[in-house]
Amino acid sequence: MTETDLTVRFLPAAWRRDLDLFMAEHAPGMNAYMLTRARLSSVARMHALSDAELAAMGLARRDIPAFVMEDILPG
Repeated sequence: MTETDLTVRFLPAAWRRDLDLFMAEHAPGMNAYMLTRARLSSVARMHALSDAELAAMGLARRDIPAFVMEDILPG
């Protein structure tokens, strides 16, 4: 089993909700499943950071979906 499969299987519900909401708001009509699945390891790495580490990057936890998708869904 690959890392991505494990991440999909054990993704916390709040992370999934945040990603789904972000995609619904910023990418209507796109295949959100395929886009987010490819980025789940990045989401997990970001959530593993402390709040202080995120703040040093100018981010809060709520900003993670936008940060992870910024190259394909700017602004």
